[in-house]
Amino acid sequence: MLLPSIFGEDLLDDWMDFPRMDFGDIDRKLYGKRAAQVMKTDVHELGDKYELDIDLPGFKKDEIKLSLDNGYLSVSASKELDKDKKDKKGKIIRQERYSGAMNRSFYIGDDVKQEDVKAKYEDGVLKLVVPKKESEKVQEKKYIAIEG
Repeated sequence: MLLPSIFGEDLLDDWMDFPRMDFGDIDRKLYGKRAAQVMKTDVHELGDKYELDIDLPGFKKDEIKLSLDNGYLSVSASKELDKDKKDKKGKIIRQERYSGAMNRSFYIGDDVKQEDVKAKYEDGVLKLVVPKKESEKVQEKKYIAIEG
């Protein structure tokens, strides 16, 4: 349904924006009403590898960390903004960028090693290349004879 632009994208969210007692909504406090749009990811399957494009606009390369633990590839990013800082033109009247941290994990398998994952960050997009590794095949179900 199309609404006039005066209502914005989330008409009901704007109307229902009253204090909540739900502490599980920390990202909303850090990143505002657009928290669901943070760290958007596209995953492409290309033959023998996967390519992930993760949106991290406004982050510097040294603010992003990648780790691999028990088959999970974790991407974390944190940003601190100085709220007391003055702009070159004077006092900041409105600031819509927030400080905080975010994290996202992907299961890539126990057989993938750290040196197999390739990462490149440019223009606010983290590009990851993860090879497909065939895991050991699970043996077929075998039945055990019961004596007696």
